[in-house]
Amino acid sequence: QVQLVESGGGSVQAGGSLRLSCVASRDTYPYNTYSLAWFRQAPGKAREGVAIYSNDDRTWYADSVKGRFTISRDNAKNTLSLQMNSLKPEDSAMYICAAAAPAPFPALSPSNWRYWGQGTQVTVSS
Repeated sequence: QVQLVESGGGSVQAGGSLRLSCVASRDTYPYNTYSLAWFRQAPGKAREGVAIYSNDDRTWYADSVKGRFTISRDNAKNTLSLQMNSLKPEDSAMYICAAAAPAPFPALSPSNWRYWGQGTQVTVSS
């Protein structure tokens, strides 16, 4: 069982930045065997993939965040991060990290992901 805990959300004005973090508890399998992802879900909308960092160091970004968001991972610290720059009101959502081992790439369907955090809220005002 892997527990994921997110932090770093908050309220910012459009054009601002936030850095999200997701720390994983230790599990039977090494952290670096997991693919990791950030999803987001706004009220009344489906959960959507934002960025993925695979266990073999491939990354994927949703078109809506390319060039603005950067996903990274620190396997020594069991930590996944999401640097979000040039934030827009439409980026407002609950941001949730996910883990799976193994996972296809890119695993865009939430059903591909076994472990989920509780989420951290991001609100961007215009």
